[in-house]
Amino acid sequence: MVRSPVGQGPRRDAPSGGPRGVRTPTCTDGIGEVLNRPPESLGIARGRRRLSRAHGLNRRLRKGRNREMSNTVELTKENFDEIVPGPEGKDFVFIDFWAEWCGPCRQFAPVFEKAAERHPDLVFAKVDTEAQQELAAAFGIQSIPTLAIIREGVLVFSQPGALPEATFEDLIGQARKLDMAEVKRKVEAEQKAAPQA
Repeated sequence: MVRSPVGQGPRRDAPSGGPRGVRTPTCTDGIGEVLNRPPESLGIARGRRRLSRAHGLNRRLRKGRNREMSNTVELTKENFDEIVPGPEGKDFVFIDFWAEWCGPCRQFAPVFEKAAERHPDLVFAKVDTEAQQELAAAFGIQSIPTLAIIREGVLVFSQPGALPEATFEDLIGQARKLDMAEVKRKVEAEQKAAPQA
């Protein structure tokens, strides 16, 4: 079951790299290669100003027509429980973990938006990893862009890299066809076996 990561803090096995031990994701190209990131974006001292700028950008987007035209929703730790369905939920959520400074994230953004337009019955959410570091850490995000799919409270897919449009459409089709009863049985069996191991 997917629960709100609020208050859980960073994963214990995640190396410390940001404020309060939260690991800052690295940017990958479309095939998983780590790209260099501007060193000034790693500094803790600049983090408050960067978050403030991100908050201001989000506020402007909400007021502007770009936000109104978007078929995606901004996912935060505050609205996580409202947007992501629990085990009782019948729909599923596609989550794009991204950052403004990441070139491959900007490359994948229009593909994600087009998919959201073509599939209005699905939820497409975006997580700005700079503004939502705790949420990114809770999902174990180490490189961006990363696409995650949650269906009926189960994380069924998580992979870094910018997907081409045709591949993303195929993935959406596969996610729709999943037999969730079988997936939940496998998850339950793995959870029962884990304490014994």
